[in-house]
Order: sequence, then C-alpha cells, then structure tokens
Amino acid sequence: MTSQQYATRVPMPQHDPAQSPATPAHQPASRAAETSQLEELGAPAAVAPRLTTLRLGDPLRWLARGWGDFVRHPGIGLYYGFAFLSMGWMLLLVFEHAPAYTLALSAGFLLAGPFLCMGLYQVSMRLERGEKPDFGASLTAWDTRTGTMAIFGAVLLILEMIWGRAALIVFALSFDGMPDFKGSLAALLQPENIEFIIAYCGVGAIFAGLIFAISVVAIPMILDRQVDAVTAAITSIRVVLASPLVMIFWGSIITALVVLAMLPWFIGLLVVGPVLGHASWHAYRGAVGDDAPLPHNES
Repeated sequence: MTSQQYATRVPMPQHDPAQSPATPAHQPASRAAETSQLEELGAPAAVAPRLTTLRLGDPLRWLARGWGDFVRHPGIGLYYGFAFLSMGWMLLLVFEHAPAYTLALSAGFLLAGPFLCMGLYQVSMRLERGEKPDFGASLTAWDTRTGTMAIFGAVLLILEMIWGRAALIVFALSFDGMPDFKGSLAALLQPENIEFIIAYCGVGAIFAGLIFAISVVAIPMILDRQVDAVTAAITSIRVVLASPLVMIFWGSIITALVVLAMLPWFIGLLVVGPVLGHASWHAYRGAVGDDAPLPHNES
C-alpha cells in the first residue's frame, strides 16, 4: 500500500470550533459555581470581610453589652478575672526584683490576654446565638483553630520579643547599667528620670498600638469564621484605618479601665478583665459584617 493510499484511508480528526486549546471543555459557568465547587472540596471561598460604618458612641454600647454578658454568667467571668488578677500580681513581683523586665513581661501579658479572652469570646458568641455557655468548652475554645492561632500567636510573639528588647535598650541608654529602684515606683518616677519615662512610655505606646491594630478584631474573627491569620490581621488593620477615631476611643477606654483596675492591687481586673473580653467580642461583631464575595472578571 502506497503512502498516498494510506493517507486517503485514514480518517482525519475533526475540529470542533466550539472548543479550542485556549478554552477548557469543563469550566464553571459562574462565580456561584466556583464557590459551590470550593465548598464541596472543603476549601473556603475567596471572600472579603465587609466592614460596617462605626459611630463614636459604639464603644460605649460594646462595653454595655460586655457588662450584660458578664452579669448573665458571672461565674465564668470571675474565673477569667482571677487569671488576669494573678497576672497583675506576677507583674508586681517582677517589678520588685527585676524592674527592667517589667515592660517585657507586660508585653507578654498583652500577648496572652487576647488568647485567654477566647473563652470569653465563645461565651458571648453562644449567648448571641441563644445557646447556653459551657465553662469547659470555653477553656478549649482555641482547639478548633489551633493552626491559625499558632501562626497569629507567632506574629504577636515576635512583636513581644522586639518590644522587650527595645525596653532593655531604653534602660541601657538611660542609666549606667541596670538601675536598682528597690521595687519602688516612686523612685522610678523621680523628675531626674523624665527622659527615661518619656522614652519608655513612647516605646510601649508604639508597640501596644501596633499589637492593638492587628488584633483588635482578629482573634474573635478567627474563632467565629474559617479565615487564615493573615486575613484576620489585615481585616483588623482595615477596621482601624476605616474608623480611626472610633478605634482610638475604644483603645483609650480599654487603657483607662485597665489602669484604674490596676490601682488597688489589680483587684479591679477581677471584673474589668472579663467585661472587656466580652465587650471585645461585640466590638468585632459591630465592626465586621458578613463576608462579601470578591469581584470576578468574566472573560
């Protein structure tokens, strides 16, 4: 058989103009179809958390709702309040023996505080849904988001370590070696130490503000939704940038209440701590709305 005869007897493949190499045979017909397929595979759909418009009086409403949650289940709240109280007493102990490390330990407590509050967030979440809070479940609220919380905690830990190092540098530059205040706050606040006090508080304010910005709604959001740590942190920063005056007011309320609670041997933290924990949940719920699907460009 010649090559010409073979060519005439072999059928040539037919080209379907409806399909081309650039167009796959199976393609989702819409964004809804893509979302459905992602959900079937167990992957979260691409969403952008929608922020709500905040008003200057909102922080007071969050605080009132936090108090309401505390009053409804005071036993759970007082347990967490005692944990905050114990942290305060430990802070005093460190100041008496190693005052240079007080700010670093404060940073550590600032790191641990939001994670400790996860139990309070869960209590408020259940109350909001009409469910009965459970003390045991609040103690393990973090275990459903272990990986995400570990990543977020690592970021906060790095910031805490930098903060602690910066505090030691301030001490080293302000004094000839590590000063001995003999556990006296009055000795630390002498007029001749004014430059140190300004630098010390300035460093603390910068790092506290940064941690506040990335975590103000991030941890409640991680507990409430299937989001990664980066999305939660970015959403928290977006909230702060979208409503700076409201969030500054909220941060000022938190700072003022904590300072007042610290004055009588930290006794006030027994109540202020859990109330602020519950209120932080309501701050998240008030600032972050339902997820909004990301725009999809149809070709």
